[in-house]
Amino acid sequence: MDALYPRLLVDDFDACARFYAAALDELLGIRPVKMLPDAQYANWDLEGECVLVVMGRARMAETVGTAGLPAPSGQDGSMLVFRVGDVGKAAAALAALGAVMVAEPADRPEWGPGLRTAHLRDPGGNLLELQSY
Repeated sequence: MDALYPRLLVDDFDACARFYAAALDELLGIRPVKMLPDAQYANWDLEGECVLVVMGRARMAETVGTAGLPAPSGQDGSMLVFRVGDVGKAAAALAALGAVMVAEPADRPEWGPGLRTAHLRDPGGNLLELQSY
């Protein structure tokens, strides 16, 4: 049962779907369960549980009646976090897939013992954190 999972609403569905298909295969060894470009919908499961959905922002805006409102701007309102074995290696892999590095791999002892992170943006501008501890 999928009790809770992230759904990213993106402006460029095709670029983000391609990115996450490659990134989740690289980082977690999983492939999309559904990839529906016409519906601007894709989802990935791990061990039978949904871990991510990517959906076109315009589709959701039409559904909830906000299509006429301005797009969000400013500071990030959400972030996807991936726990990985090697932050530097994972960051390089995602950068090779088209992610943009915004904070290089660094130790973050002030956040927790042994914590190391890197921050990137996916092709849709969503903030990603890679972490190990």
